[in-house]
Amino acid sequence: MTSWIAGVDVGGGGIRVQVRTDDVGLKARDRGPVPRIAGAIDTSRLCGRIGELINSVVESGARPAFERIAVGLTGMPGLVRPAELADQLRLHVKTSSVVVASDSVTTHLGALGGEAGCVVSAGTGAIALGTDHRSTWNRADGWGYLLGDEGGGGWIGTQGIRAALRFHDRRDGGSEALLRKVEHQFGGVSAALAAIYNSPSPIHSAATLAPLVADAAHEDDPVARAIWVEAGRLLAESAFAAARGLPQTYSWGGRLFDAGELLLGPFRDEVLKRSPDAEIRPPQGQAADGALLLAARGIPAGAIAEPYVHEFA
Repeated sequence: MTSWIAGVDVGGGGIRVQVRTDDVGLKARDRGPVPRIAGAIDTSRLCGRIGELINSVVESGARPAFERIAVGLTGMPGLVRPAELADQLRLHVKTSSVVVASDSVTTHLGALGGEAGCVVSAGTGAIALGTDHRSTWNRADGWGYLLGDEGGGGWIGTQGIRAALRFHDRRDGGSEALLRKVEHQFGGVSAALAAIYNSPSPIHSAATLAPLVADAAHEDDPVARAIWVEAGRLLAESAFAAARGLPQTYSWGGRLFDAGELLLGPFRDEVLKRSPDAEIRPPQGQAADGALLLAARGIPAGAIAEPYVHEFA
C-alpha cells in the first residue's frame, strides 16, 4: 500500500508544499500572501489553499489518505490555534495525523536535518531556536518588530531609512547614499514615508528597503555596512543565547541570509567570538524540507514539544 506524507511551509514568500510517496517526491508553491483577518492568520482560507496545493500534485481525481501532514508557520507559539488549523485542514485533505509547528522548528529541521543545535531564522523578523527536539527548547527573540526581531529584514530596512532621514535633516549618523536610494525608489522622502506608514503592514514595507541597504553596503557606504555588521552581531547574540545547554552547532535559515557574506561574515565572527569551538554549518535544506522531515517522523516518543509542536491524530 502506498504511503503518503506532506510537509507544508507557510511564510512571507507564500505557501510551499512537498508531498512524498514511497517512491517519488512532488512539490507545489503558491506565492500569494498568507490570508489574514484582523491581523491574525485566517486558518479557514489558509487550509483551503493548502488543500488545493496538496491535491494539485497528486493524480487527477485521486484523493489519497495521508499518513501525516506537517505544517510549519509563523505565529507559534501564541498567535495560532493549532487544533483549529488541524480541524480546518482535515476538511480539505484526508490524513491520519496533522502536525502543527512553529516555522522556527521546521527551519531548524531543514537546516540541521534533525540534529541538536541552534538555528537562527531571519526574514522580515528574526528568531533563534536551540533544541534537541526532545526536552530542550530555547527561544531567543522573535518578539515582533515593536519589541524585538533585532537583526531581521524589518530592522535593517528601518535602520536604513532612519539613516537616510538623518542625512536629510543634516543630523549626525546619516547616509547620503541611502537617502538617494530611498528617493530613487519612492520618488522622494514624503512618498517613502507615505508608502510605509499607509501600508497595511509597515514593517513588511520597511523590510523591502533591506536590499537598498545591501546595495549601499556593497558600494562601501560606511553607514550601510555598519547596519549589516550590527545585524549579524545581533543575530549571533540571539543564536548564542538559544544554544545554551546544547551542542555548539549552528546554522541559519530565511531569505535575509541571501545577502551572503554581508550578513554571514559578522554573524560567523560574533558566534566564534562567543563560542570559539562552535561548528557553523551551511543549512542542509529549507523550512519546507524540515516540514517534510517532521511529517516523516512525527514527534519523537517521549518528547516534550509543546508549545512549539503539536500533533493531532
